[in-house]
Amino acid sequence: MTSRGLVGLDIDGTILLQDETLSPGVPEAVAEVRDAGYDVMLATGRSWSGTRRYVEVLDLTAEFTVCSNGAVIMRRVGDEWVRWHVEVFDPAPVLALLRDRLPEARYMVELESGQRLYTAVLDDWTLDGGRQVDFDELVSQPVSRVVVVSPEHDEDDFHQLVAEVGLNEVSYAIGWTAWLDIAPQGVDKSTALERVRAELGIPRDRVLVAGDGRNDLGMFAWALAGEGRAVAMGQAPDEVRDAAGEETTVVDDGGLAIALRTLL
Repeated sequence: MTSRGLVGLDIDGTILLQDETLSPGVPEAVAEVRDAGYDVMLATGRSWSGTRRYVEVLDLTAEFTVCSNGAVIMRRVGDEWVRWHVEVFDPAPVLALLRDRLPEARYMVELESGQRLYTAVLDDWTLDGGRQVDFDELVSQPVSRVVVVSPEHDEDDFHQLVAEVGLNEVSYAIGWTAWLDIAPQGVDKSTALERVRAELGIPRDRVLVAGDGRNDLGMFAWALAGEGRAVAMGQAPDEVRDAAGEETTVVDDGGLAIALRTLL
């Protein structure tokens, strides 16, 4: 059956509440849209290890999943998932700059294989199969992602830091917690979604994306440039809501479910 369109969904703050329970009505709405013939997939900053459970919980049947802010695209092959496309970069230069300014921060990298190396444990990180290493080993090989967490700094501090160190050789996103996520230059959710869309042969104007964070700005711009739809959650920062073509209610009130049902 020909797909009716591509639906790309952020996870945190979009399908999930802050306590990691599902937003009201989302499972039912996702199922309705999926059964109506849309390719419903996740497009998240999370790694695959932190994403797969939600593919299963939502019973998604789409062939692809976008992880690590677009640096990793997973593809379903039979009953298995493979790392279909992975972007990597040399983390040493940017991590050297950041360490000079944030010596007490906790650092994590994700290798091309998906394994995670980290300097210190953090409860928010999914570290299954990961390994604690010293800083020199952390920067010794290409990675698909760098995550920096500094609990004593807030989002404004991170914005100032980004300006000071000139993070122009990599793509970065600052989360709604004190969390800096760094991807290869020119890579974000939109680049991965475009690769998926082209592979599936879905027209650009048959796209809907939804999210709530600054790491969703790229996919919003991509969707709107192709005359698709970009939906911001009601609790998103002003700049994110301003960048979207549409706004729904907050995640606690089932905003995504409301937006999805407009496709039916």
